[in-house]
Amino acid sequence: MMGHGLSGTAAPGRSGTQSSDYREPNAWLIPQKYARSEPLNLANQESFGFFLTQPLLWTKGSKALFGCSEAALGNSAQGDEAPGDKAQRDGAQLTHVTLVWREGEREDWLRFGKPVASRILDRRQRTESYAAGQLFGLVRWASNEYGTLRSSLDIVRAVGAGEPLTPVPQIDPGGELLLHVHGWPKVARVFRLIDAIEASAIDPCEVAPDHWRHIHNRLAAREAPRCYSPARHDAWLRRRDLLS
Repeated sequence: MMGHGLSGTAAPGRSGTQSSDYREPNAWLIPQKYARSEPLNLANQESFGFFLTQPLLWTKGSKALFGCSEAALGNSAQGDEAPGDKAQRDGAQLTHVTLVWREGEREDWLRFGKPVASRILDRRQRTESYAAGQLFGLVRWASNEYGTLRSSLDIVRAVGAGEPLTPVPQIDPGGELLLHVHGWPKVARVFRLIDAIEASAIDPCEVAPDHWRHIHNRLAAREAPRCYSPARHDAWLRRRDLLS
């Protein structure tokens, strides 16, 4: 069995083999804390070592499967109606993301995303909700006394009712999976690509979905992704306006 190196060091693991997933995410954390809940053990076969094209169609009762309902969604905003409430009143489907925080053991956070609603379940766990078409980046990290167990980044587009989707752990009912990487070195590499996009004064939430697919496919093929230029972004915004 391959061992993992001790967190924060480049030393060989307990089995004497070198690990590529030993880095702790302390430098990347958002200072928010959540409580433990059991992870949803759903396979992501489409994104593990394969190119991403069209998402799988998920037709089963996904809300019952994930144990979450839109009626349970809370809203902390005061005064005017929140976008999440309006979406539910209009019958629109919301995508709910469960975030858990147990420092040094299980740590989830959003690298980017603009939720329309949020609900605090307890002092260490919360859900964020996204309307159809919104993009967000979910980071999941877990460790034990031997080192890092899991480091992953999923960039997902929330879908509307009736749209094809892919099951993604901790996301109800799932979404259009644009990018998936696992292993902290790969996650950190995508972080640097996101940093470069933000350095160009571009909001990652507004980036063309095809660019995230491009990054996923290039990394799967062990090739360098192309940069996302302001000109490319402007072309995408114009195309999106014509399609809307």
